[in-house]
Amino acid sequence: MDAPFTLDPRLEADTLHVGDLPLCSVLLMDDARFPWLILVPRRSSVSEVTDLDAADAEALMGELRLATRVMLELSKPDKVNVAALGNVVAQLHVHVVGRFRSDPAWPGPVWGHGTRSPYPAHAAASLVERAATLFTQA
Repeated sequence: MDAPFTLDPRLEADTLHVGDLPLCSVLLMDDARFPWLILVPRRSSVSEVTDLDAADAEALMGELRLATRVMLELSKPDKVNVAALGNVVAQLHVHVVGRFRSDPAWPGPVWGHGTRSPYPAHAAASLVERAATLFTQA
């Protein structure tokens, strides 16, 4: 029997919970510099997309398409970057990052650029609520 799903403590510490889709938990990276969602399949001991069975892999792709549409509506970015790295956090998670030509890391990657800047509490609550609403409407 599989172990119960638990979110990696580093993801827990750096994100805000937006909601749950059928496969993934949706998180908002707590970094006001970049609009940034993270999808985490609620499967234990999974570190690569190829670790998912075919049905879960198909579900992940559908949820990533949904998250990209939400990001486009939420922030109106110039580009949306989608990536699953796992170099620091081995637990499978996929980043959906809204990018602007004017953002501080453009055109380079957001990882390792500067210091994370957490949202003020009121802004975080508002953004999480708006994102959650967009997921239910999409």
